[in-house]
Amino acid sequence: MIINDNLKDIYPWQTQVWGHINTDIKRIPHALLLHGRAGIGKYDFARYFSQSLLCANKSEQGYACGVCSSCNWFKDESHPDFRLISPEDAELEDEGVSTKKTKKKTQISVVQIRELQNFLGLTSHRSDGLRIVLIHPAEALNNASANALLKMLEEPAVGVIFVLVTHQLDRLLPTIISRCHKINMPTPTESQALLWLGEKGVKNAKQQLVYFNDSPIKAFTEQLQFSHLTEIWRLLALGDKLQAHVAAPILIGNSVETVIIAIQKWIYDIASMRLTRQIRYHIEHINALQVLAEKVNLKGLLQLQKKVDELRRTALHPLNHDLQMESLLIDYAKIFSSK
Repeated sequence: MIINDNLKDIYPWQTQVWGHINTDIKRIPHALLLHGRAGIGKYDFARYFSQSLLCANKSEQGYACGVCSSCNWFKDESHPDFRLISPEDAELEDEGVSTKKTKKKTQISVVQIRELQNFLGLTSHRSDGLRIVLIHPAEALNNASANALLKMLEEPAVGVIFVLVTHQLDRLLPTIISRCHKINMPTPTESQALLWLGEKGVKNAKQQLVYFNDSPIKAFTEQLQFSHLTEIWRLLALGDKLQAHVAAPILIGNSVETVIIAIQKWIYDIASMRLTRQIRYHIEHINALQVLAEKVNLKGLLQLQKKVDELRRTALHPLNHDLQMESLLIDYAKIFSSK
């Protein structure tokens, strides 16, 4: 999701890197690698930078004009000189079930990279123009697609700029990293993040910023999700009084992944309270967490933590989530019944 609908509104914590990257645009490397923490706006920056490179009337500071034909094509996602490569969604059909379900792909295939060959062989629609390939997230490249991309980076086509975005730099091939100009994208300070969220009208900004691991982008885009978490926390605070068969359907009304992450963070804070008397994510629920930490069976808690971690890895798989959630909540209630 692109947050910045104001064309000259790059995030405040990105102004310095924007100025640096636009210092000498004529000497820009053929491949850029934007890396940094998740949720700090790297993808938005890469999108806007791609648009600005293609803009026919950008400002002296490198900002896209937003009104030329190139900018309009870009906003309509129909620019002939731009390609976005990211994991595609695929339709899967369960055994014995005719209804197709969509599973989110996590890899960029070699076919997607090879299909770039035709694009690389073309000339820009403008004689003096560039062509841009944006790859996000770059860690989604598998071995085959990474090696196919490597060949393109080793023999770059004239007038083509690759922009790779990653928040898991260690998952990229060292040979790909070595052929890109690395840009360490800045992480906003707490004051920068809270100021920006306040300007966007986000309520309880500090609370949400903590819950979403200091990501202002996540805090902004997940406001509705955050409002739904209140009921999840109320149920989890019941401890051994939680009725799994009643709670499971309520929780499943939310995104399965959202619920699993919520339980994961709640359990983390119980363990942290028990072991260190400190919590990270739920400062407003510290009293309930203190009570639960005193009652919890620590061995059972750590075993449940492993189970939840495993469930998070499979949260997007089309399984029977009702039974899975009920089983998890039964195990959760049990760890408070005795020490």
